[in-house]
Order: sequence, then C-alpha cells, then structure tokens
Amino acid sequence: MIDNTSMKTALSVNVNKVALLRNTRHLGIPDVVRAARLCLEAGANGITVHPRPDERHIRSADVFEIAAMMKDWPDREFNIEGNPFQNLMGFVHDLSARGLPLHQCTFVPDSEDQFTSDHGWVFPDDAERLMPLIEQVHARGVRVSLFMDPVPGAMAAVKAAGADRVEFYTESYASAWATDQKGEALNRFTQSALAATAVGLGLNAGHDLNQDNLTEFLKAVPGVLEVSIGHALVADALELGYGATVKDYLRCIDEAFAGK
Repeated sequence: MIDNTSMKTALSVNVNKVALLRNTRHLGIPDVVRAARLCLEAGANGITVHPRPDERHIRSADVFEIAAMMKDWPDREFNIEGNPFQNLMGFVHDLSARGLPLHQCTFVPDSEDQFTSDHGWVFPDDAERLMPLIEQVHARGVRVSLFMDPVPGAMAAVKAAGADRVEFYTESYASAWATDQKGEALNRFTQSALAATAVGLGLNAGHDLNQDNLTEFLKAVPGVLEVSIGHALVADALELGYGATVKDYLRCIDEAFAGK
C-alpha cells in the first residue's frame, strides 16, 4: 500500500483545444508551444497532449516542439496520452530517440474517430495485450498510467499488468455534480481510490473537471497525485488569460488541501 494522502495534487494542462483552434486557420495562432509555456510560467506542474491519428488538434510537430520546450522546465512533467495500438508508441520511441523529455505515458482506449475519450480499459480483459506495451514504455524510463473507470475490483489487475498509475475518467462525477447522484458518484471514485492505493497504484484524474467541481472531488477522493485538465481550462482562459486561469485552478487545488 502506498500513501499519497500527504502529497498535494499536481495540475497538468492539456493544450489540445488550443491546437484545435489553431487548426481552423493556416496562421499558426494561437501558438500551442507559447500556450504551454505561459501555463508553466503561471505555475502549472505539467503539460499534457493527446495526439490523435487524424491530427485534428495536436500535430506530430507539436509533440516534439513542446517536449523540446519542456527541457527548460526540468522540474515539470510532460505527459503524452493516447491509444497505444494507434500512434502513441511511435511518439514514445521517437521522443526517447531524440533525447527529449517524457515523464508519463497515459494509455487511453479511444478509437481513431472517437469524438472524445469516453471510457476506460476493461480488466482483466485488456491486461494481456497491454502488458508488453507497458514494458516497452518502462524500458525508456517513463511512467505508465492507464485511463480507467472507477471500478474498485479492477485495480489489482491493473497493478499486476505493470501500470504505475491509473487516471480515473471523471465524466460520471462531472455529470452528476449538480444532481442528487453526486454523492453516489463520488463514493465510487473514493472506493476505487482506496482500492488503487491499497495495491500500490498512484492516482491521476481527468475529464470534465473544472473550477466548480474540482475542489470537492479532491476533498472526497484521497491520494490524487495529478489532475489533467484541458477543455474547461482553455475555455476559461479565453476570458481570463492563461496565467489567471492556471492560478485559479491551483487555488481550487489549494482549497482542497487546506487544513489537511
């Protein structure tokens, strides 16, 4: 069992939606690398990208340019996520070959034409085919996180497959946040978090977390090491700017840990 409860949650900013806006024109604006740098300057603990095969937002060049920029921030983390049976492993191999930083690789089971990530891996069903890919990433000194639904009974199998962390898919909590089902949804994540830490898994979380629901989630769910937030944060940044927005999300995290 590992104890994550004394560690404050890190904020990793997903810059996919910045790239999505840029890709609607051929002007190179907004600049994805500049957006990532501004978020780091405001205190973000890391940057996340999810390059899909159709390059509808993050492009291949973005991955390497952001990774190169991250060399200026040795105390921050670069996380790349995606389906390891599509294009993800190529990026892992190429980043390693170029000597560029990569700290975490998050496996997500989305299809090539999927609108957005909407479910986690199924265990133990997916274990056998994921294990050799997890080993390949570990061989490059990179941490592996698996995108998972809050299923307590799956956590032991995830650990046995070799994963270092799980990233809880939090859409079910976000959807229930303003309803009578919020408590039940939070309890599923709390029980899953306890099951994960009991077998030695680290905890990440992401998808539809925002300034309204983030603090309550982190207060209720023990041991979350990192939240990856993109859509809501970028939407807020359109009104407030990157710096003020990142600081607001860090404030939400601080409020969750106040008094702990």
